[in-house]
Amino acid sequence: MNSPQNSNVWFAVSLGLLGVIVGYSAASFTGSGTGDAIAQNPPSAPAVVAPPEDVPGGPVPAVDASADPIRGDSKAKLTVITYSDFQCPYSKRHHPTLAKVLETYKNDVNVVYRHYPLSFHPNAQKLAEGSECAKELGGSAMFWKYADAVYGDTEGTDFTSAAIVALAPKIGLNEAKFKSCLDSGKYAQKISDEMQAGSSAGVRGTPGSFVYDNRTKKSRYISGAQPFDAFKSAIDAMLAGS
Repeated sequence: MNSPQNSNVWFAVSLGLLGVIVGYSAASFTGSGTGDAIAQNPPSAPAVVAPPEDVPGGPVPAVDASADPIRGDSKAKLTVITYSDFQCPYSKRHHPTLAKVLETYKNDVNVVYRHYPLSFHPNAQKLAEGSECAKELGGSAMFWKYADAVYGDTEGTDFTSAAIVALAPKIGLNEAKFKSCLDSGKYAQKISDEMQAGSSAGVRGTPGSFVYDNRTKKSRYISGAQPFDAFKSAIDAMLAGS
């Protein structure tokens, strides 16, 4: 027969274990709603504002005007380099934030898109290849026109290869040339290389952004679809220090 003292001990232990379980669950949930992680589908948690971080990995590849689609003043002091996935709902949420950055910092900041298609988004790879085909056929301006069309889509299309090809004439591209480029797979390696470089720099999901000083090569990392104020904080601090 258990004594009252033993019963009290076991009751206390049970409460302690329950607290650990609840605490672990809450920790796993908090902060997971700002971006798509590599190994899991996007959760439904609300966005959590995170402060800019020091670059979490190796060096961020410098902006290359011959390879990177630049939006904004090509001679700007800072660049927001965003590693994104065209099928990621958080990258879609992030897209208007980039537009606000450009509107606010017209002469000081430009934007560069780099590829980070996640494996659990089945059409992300071909969407990425399509953007490079758009750039080949129409330059950086056409790349961003394509990106605006993809992220602005409200028709619920699943963006199969056929749907991607059908997008070409809507944004002013020759459909046959675009299809030939997309079918060739010629940009698959470039996309893979960008994703590997992003991972080496510390990107672990989409969107993953770096506020990058083009003169000093210093960066600040912003994880997930953070609101404009998170970018403003990092940009203002870097402009003040440049």
